[in-house]
Amino acid sequence: MSQIFDFLFAQYASYETLDIVLEATAVVFGLLSVWLAKKNHIGVFPTGMISTSIYVYLLLKWGLVGDMLINTYYFIMSVYGWFIWTRVNDLKEVTPIARILRSERNYLVMLFLGSLIFVYGVYQWFGLWNSSTAVIDTVTTAIFFSGMWLMARRKIENWIFWIVGDIISIPLYLIKGFSLTSIQYLIFTFIAIYGYLEWKKILDKYPAIVKR
Repeated sequence: MSQIFDFLFAQYASYETLDIVLEATAVVFGLLSVWLAKKNHIGVFPTGMISTSIYVYLLLKWGLVGDMLINTYYFIMSVYGWFIWTRVNDLKEVTPIARILRSERNYLVMLFLGSLIFVYGVYQWFGLWNSSTAVIDTVTTAIFFSGMWLMARRKIENWIFWIVGDIISIPLYLIKGFSLTSIQYLIFTFIAIYGYLEWKKILDKYPAIVKR
């Protein structure tokens, strides 16, 4: 048991206390944000903004440019999603849960490919394209960018992207030495699975309202 504990948390002995507290705080708000997303609650965005703001600071300090970019994008898309989720249409209805439209798939593909190119360019610019984790970072960034865009637009497919990205991120953050964040992604995975199932129930229950 002690060996497992050392493997997961020994690296924190060299971290500043403030950074450990900040990471733990970001994890708590990150978990709360995903839980609220599962519940289809607007609070997903303010809680997520708190978590991502902390991560932007920490990741920039630790030199993890790709991860910092992900969280910066999360923050911006949280502002956008907050607006979309509360926007009222001509029928005085807020934006409902829906499946992605055929016309939106082209934007999704462009976003995914554009994210790959953008993150690759950033890593090359900073001279960070020198490890296998850089390749995985690039792919997960594109996955999360796409998932966040879908969530902001209240599309059920966002959960599929989160599940895939979360599973990849669990060992990735262990390798990077951030066990608390790795555990967070493990929990994220289970919440995302339940989130997909709950949103699907809503789609099945109100097809006339949420399918369009």
